[in-house]
Amino acid sequence: MESRQYGYIRVSSKDQSEKRQVAAMKEQGINKRDIFIDKVSGKDFQRDQYQLLKRILRQGDVLHIHSLDRFGRNKEEIVQEWNAITKELQADIVVLDMPLLDTTQYKDSMGTFIADLVLQILSWMAQEERDRIRKRQREGIDVAMQKGVAFGRPKARITDEFMEAYYEWKSGKITATRAMKQADVKKTTFYKLVKQLEEK
Repeated sequence: MESRQYGYIRVSSKDQSEKRQVAAMKEQGINKRDIFIDKVSGKDFQRDQYQLLKRILRQGDVLHIHSLDRFGRNKEEIVQEWNAITKELQADIVVLDMPLLDTTQYKDSMGTFIADLVLQILSWMAQEERDRIRKRQREGIDVAMQKGVAFGRPKARITDEFMEAYYEWKSGKITATRAMKQADVKKTTFYKLVKQLEEK
């Protein structure tokens, strides 16, 4: 049976473009229908398109990925998935921006050893980068919190509209549902504010 060429692309978020990676895959002669794209974080491999691709891959097929950090960000999992594809499924992997990571070229034990070594180093670097990003995010949040920037939902406040709706509701002129609409608040917020007000 003839081996097939596949492409796997991952971009971190909905607004990141995959065009550059798609163009690189097409240059390799990969058909658009054989390119699988996930728009998610690389923290793990529980990604719909990746899992679908893995079920399709057969012995002798070739999987192209643009770069190792597009494949994943967690060192242990990158190595685990790499081995699952190359050793268990016996398909090949070609990393486009790293010619040493091309299992179609290195079939002898020395080639495999070099590829494994490079994989270990690069997957470690990918994880280090992810840890650095998380550390920077954490530091950014800490600095923002020190400056008084609020995170999460804004706190519900007792407004004039709420007071008006509250008094009308209390005097039986309108229903609670109508009062919520009038005050432009959700049910839980409405009763939370009522509680605050009545406790005062």
